[in-house]
Amino acid sequence: MHIKTSDQEKLKLGFGEYTCNWGLHIAGLYQNEEERDEIIYGFLHQGDLMNELQLYCPVEQTSEEFIEKYGQKYPTCKHHVHDPAKFSLLSAKDLYYPNGTFSPKAMDKGLNSFYEESQKDGKKNVRATAEMVWALEAIPGVEHLMVYESRLNYFIPGKPWISICLYNLNKFSGTQIMQVLQTHPFTISGGVITQNPYYQHPDDWLKQNAPEFLNK
Repeated sequence: MHIKTSDQEKLKLGFGEYTCNWGLHIAGLYQNEEERDEIIYGFLHQGDLMNELQLYCPVEQTSEEFIEKYGQKYPTCKHHVHDPAKFSLLSAKDLYYPNGTFSPKAMDKGLNSFYEESQKDGKKNVRATAEMVWALEAIPGVEHLMVYESRLNYFIPGKPWISICLYNLNKFSGTQIMQVLQTHPFTISGGVITQNPYYQHPDDWLKQNAPEFLNK
């Protein structure tokens, strides 16, 4: 199945038989470690094979655990995770709240800086994925998480970028998952990707829920 977001060439997502174009924002919904890892490892390894840049934020597993498991799964590529031109492994704090407070506007700036830096030596495709359970902690500003998720739909389109935001269905409430659905154009659950009927364009979602964060 092909997930069409543009007229660019088809690219393998790395799990199932799915292909896609760049400029894709997916909510990865899972209930156990096996489902989570099927997304993470397949997605990042496919990017590794294509010489893309992998941005990964592990939370339910440590960076060391990821590196060990990646090497076990893909022994010929085990040294790639130590190459900053191929992998960027960031903690939740370093990526989302380096100053102790989560801010959607600071995230805008941080992701733009990361993207611009990634393109300095020529166009390079970026695959980003993160385990979002960090957001269940009492972090100042975390109530604006879905503002950030909605605003990603301004940032990602037109860029050589795919984001998969990973949400553990056993830890997030039904209300929270509904907000996740409203801010992600596509979902993957049980190995199946669907176009999300609950998705709202950021102009509409932000106008209704956080008008102060609308793009102007």
